[in-house]
Amino acid sequence: MPARSRWFGIADLALTPTWVIVLIFYVGTLAWTVQLSLTNSRLLPTGTFVGLEQYVTLFSSQRWLVSLVNLAIFGPLFVGGCLLIGFLLAIMLDQKVRFESGFRTLILYPYSMSFIVTGLVWQWMFNPGLGIQETVRSLGWETFVFDWIVRRDIAIFTIVIAGIWHSSGLVMVLMLAGLRGVDADIWKASRIDGIPAWRTYISIILPQLVPMISTATILLMLGVIKSYDLVIALTGGGPGISTEVPAKFAMDYFFDRQNIGLGSAASVVMLVGVLAILAPWYFARSLRRTRN
Repeated sequence: MPARSRWFGIADLALTPTWVIVLIFYVGTLAWTVQLSLTNSRLLPTGTFVGLEQYVTLFSSQRWLVSLVNLAIFGPLFVGGCLLIGFLLAIMLDQKVRFESGFRTLILYPYSMSFIVTGLVWQWMFNPGLGIQETVRSLGWETFVFDWIVRRDIAIFTIVIAGIWHSSGLVMVLMLAGLRGVDADIWKASRIDGIPAWRTYISIILPQLVPMISTATILLMLGVIKSYDLVIALTGGGPGISTEVPAKFAMDYFFDRQNIGLGSAASVVMLVGVLAILAPWYFARSLRRTRN
């Protein structure tokens, strides 16, 4: 025991700089952001306390409310689409297809690119004068229309499509790893019992993939909260404010509109959203470990 205690103390000492950095640069800046959200800071931070005034202003802003609605549309469609397509791709690759490594690399490749690159690629594809619409019309279908990116009512769905294309590969890799860990005897038993393959996947395989699904969902949901890059590169928040998201709202008020207090309030609300996502996951994980 003394030897273990000594080594434990040395490990703690070695980690001390890391903890200091965490406390100063993460916890400290977080506390400062919360403090700024309670002041009337504009171009520069001030110490004038205004209570919850910035939060009242925030939730009275039509732009902020639109961004929340867009997040509520983008989030479920993005996460659900990535999970569904990623799972189907994993099933396809799990059939021991030829050139599997090549297909796996090709499908995962979009995830290696930043959201900025993804947004620029899809901006060109959705551009009515350059991309899909113009290409189809040049082939003879002159009445073909694909102008989602310039329509206020459905422009948000262009963000969804680009996001799913970018992140489905990540889900595919996680799901494929889970499928490769399924006992082969399960498939043998299901074939002997005459259970259809789709029923085996839904009733037997999917429950075994819950850890992978949970991990993928958390990663995707955090990506939803931070969906600034994709929106900026693809639509810039337009047309108008039809594709505005909370992350872009906060960044605009920090750097373009010089309203640090309101930008900080938006950031704190986003932080609460992240904690609301992580807390149930962490609680469920801790509960599962306790039971085991």
